[in-house]
Amino acid sequence: MDLDALLYHYFGTEALETLDEAAIDSGLERLRIDFGTERESSRRFALWVLLHSLGAAPDPATAFKDARERQAAETYARAADQLGRDS
Repeated sequence: MDLDALLYHYFGTEALETLDEAAIDSGLERLRIDFGTERESSRRFALWVLLHSLGAAPDPATAFKDARERQAAETYARAADQLGRDS
C-alpha cells in the first residue's frame, strides 16, 4: 500500500498538518471502519500501521485474533515507539 495514496483516500490530502481537527477525526473514523471490515490480513495490517502512526490504533491484543499478526503488531509498535524516543 502506498502511504500517500492512503492519506489522500482517508483524509483528502497527503499533508495532514493542513487539516482541522474535524477533518482528521472524519478521516480516522473512515480508516477505523475499513480496518474493522478488511478481511485480507496484509491490507488489514497496513491499515493498523497507519492508525498506529496517527496515534489511533487499537491494542494489538484486541485488534488481531491471529497470534502471528498480533506478535507482528506488537513488535512493530515497540520498534516505532523506540524510534520515536530516539528522535
